[in-house]
Amino acid sequence: LFGHISECQFLNGTKQVRFLERYVYNRQQYTHFDSDVGKYVADTALGELQAEYYNNDTEYLEYKRGQADRYCRHNYGVVEPFTVQRS
Repeated sequence: LFGHISECQFLNGTKQVRFLERYVYNRQQYTHFDSDVGKYVADTALGELQAEYYNNDTEYLEYKRGQADRYCRHNYGVVEPFTVQRS
């Protein structure tokens, strides 16, 4: 089983947004990207090579750093009328 999970965390609406992308193999997270850290972090020995590979690709890293705005803030605006305003 292999997969990745994208997650957005919001504090005070969209004032502080955190984007996380977790990579999982055999039910174990082996590496993740954290927009607060700004790079990939290895969680296991398996993830060290992948984290190093992605962190050396500056163009891709800049793209991932922008996900908090492109992916999270955009989707917050789409779902906010159905979630936050109903609370």
